[in-house]
Amino acid sequence: MPASQALLVLVVLMLLQLAISTTSTGTSTSTSTATTHHDNVTKAKTKTKTTLYPDFQVLNVKQALTETKTRPMEPSQYQELFKINPNDSESGGKKTLKLVHRDKVSFSSKLHQNHSHVFHARMQRDVKRVSGLVHRLSSGSTAKYEVEDFGSDVVSGMNQGSGEYFVRIGIGSPPRSQYMVIDSGSDIVWVQCKPCTQCYHQTDPLFDPEDSASFMGVSCSSAVCDRVENAGCNSGRCRYQVSYGDGSYTKGTLALETLTFGRTVVRNVAIGCGHSNRGMFVGAAGLLGLGGGSMSLMGQLSGQTGNAFSYCLVSRGTNTNGFLEFGSDAMPVGAAWIPLVRNPRAPSFYYIRLSGLGVGGTKVPISEDAFQLNELGNGGVVMDTGTAVTRFPTVAYEAFRNAFIEQTQNLPRASAVSIFDTCYNLFGFLSVRVPTVSFYFSGGPILTLPANNFLIPVDDAGTFCFAFAPSPSGLSILGNIQQEGIQISVDEANEFVGFGPNIC
Repeated sequence: MPASQALLVLVVLMLLQLAISTTSTGTSTSTSTATTHHDNVTKAKTKTKTTLYPDFQVLNVKQALTETKTRPMEPSQYQELFKINPNDSESGGKKTLKLVHRDKVSFSSKLHQNHSHVFHARMQRDVKRVSGLVHRLSSGSTAKYEVEDFGSDVVSGMNQGSGEYFVRIGIGSPPRSQYMVIDSGSDIVWVQCKPCTQCYHQTDPLFDPEDSASFMGVSCSSAVCDRVENAGCNSGRCRYQVSYGDGSYTKGTLALETLTFGRTVVRNVAIGCGHSNRGMFVGAAGLLGLGGGSMSLMGQLSGQTGNAFSYCLVSRGTNTNGFLEFGSDAMPVGAAWIPLVRNPRAPSFYYIRLSGLGVGGTKVPISEDAFQLNELGNGGVVMDTGTAVTRFPTVAYEAFRNAFIEQTQNLPRASAVSIFDTCYNLFGFLSVRVPTVSFYFSGGPILTLPANNFLIPVDDAGTFCFAFAPSPSGLSILGNIQQEGIQISVDEANEFVGFGPNIC
């Protein structure tokens, strides 16, 4: 071959190789999250990679319906789940607990009659939860915001009350294992205590302070008591009272106690010892507040955890477990990091900046102002593990819903169910093709949800609904159905929230 022809062939091969290399490095397909390079020190300087998303994905209808018939575990099986494995290890500041959805635990057979019964009960609780949040965050309600007149697996708590996800920790010395509801929107850690004038049913025996060598009541003059809003005093002991939006409440005395997370022992944690309790927490002994206030578990342990935690809510009906991790080491590399927004009027809540919504790979025409937190502390987007269904302001929701309906005209419609106005009759389908649903965050990251996080079965007969609802106010709430299966990390120290990259 002449030298000129050989040179031409060489040039062509080099150009082809360059084109292939550019294509492979410039595009990346994902159905969960856009990722950014993450370094705990230089998060603010990172840039989002260019990521392409598919316009459609497949919803496995048969599998989703099968999971609605999954029988929950008995309490003995659940306790076995939380036994400590001696081979488990904890490194640095990272401590891991199991999280379990309440659907997975059977505390009452009456609550598991059928999926439709479970669904409607859940929606009733959710409406009360959202109503309570809106009331707490509305103008002029700050006077009685919170108090009114290290890691574990997370278990779903859906059927037992407003508590959706459970962890199991030890309380006292020696430690008494108890199921606790996790709540990212609450600031008090509390447990039902003897003597109890009014207590709801829980699986484990009531905690008895007299059996704990480390239990120490808090005096009214204590600095800890001063941190509790509207604290009272009785016989020299600091009293607390917390009311929740769904009508639940806990009243009792404040104490310092030892908590055990797996093999990690944490002493002198301020907890509420509830002697009068009512609410939707049936099955659990109390609540583990993970909010941003000083009295939450995170606020109290900030020096030991680096003000950081990460969780993955297990998907409903599956045999997998979620997790809850404390510590700066829990912050994953490769997550999509977005700024954490603070609302001085509501320090307990974790706000994030949402810039828009997408359907089928296209951004829906919604003004970014619809999701903004204003100067009065109204509006904004709150992440809440205690709310099931994501809410958006009505104007944003309707545009979002209409875009989804436009791209699902090939699917047979069904009547509205409960709070859902957009439902489909998928009886007889093995799977269906649905448009992708995405959240666009300020700064570039995009979270594209799995199909079963936005089209969910509401009965066992094949009725699926678009799992979003309009907000009764300007407040948006990112609920736990949309969070399921996606690792979410809160780094309060650096004021960032991360999505992914792990799934559970």
